[in-house]
Amino acid sequence: MITGVLPRKYSRFINYMGRNKFSQSEIEKIGKLLKRKASGTRFQQKLVRHDLRVNFEFNISDFNEPGKAFGYEELQQCLERGRIQILDDATIEAMKAKRARDKERDAATAEAEAIASGEATDWKKAQEEWEAWEKEQAQK
Repeated sequence: MITGVLPRKYSRFINYMGRNKFSQSEIEKIGKLLKRKASGTRFQQKLVRHDLRVNFEFNISDFNEPGKAFGYEELQQCLERGRIQILDDATIEAMKAKRARDKERDAATAEAEAIASGEATDWKKAQEEWEAWEKEQAQK
């Protein structure tokens, strides 16, 4: 993964781990979190970064220069340069839904491959067998 500030001609090769398109309300919340991060203790900063990753799929490492702090001002610079885009709420919700479907599909594919290769147990099948055994024991 390439991070940091690159010349515009290379920007199409940046592999974002998170999102780079947000709604206006999300940007406002991210900005508040970044302000809180700047004034917080090390532990509070970790919590803010966790909230950014989990709640907004916003990874600071996607946008900052390695070794430099990333705060509210840097967020505004990313918006001005177009590295972060603001879209309408409906588009963002559709993107989130598609991303969730893709993650679910990928997880199901990985599970099926692991079961087929013998690396994992088919827990759904095992649960069905267990329930059938319990019914059989209850009838005795």
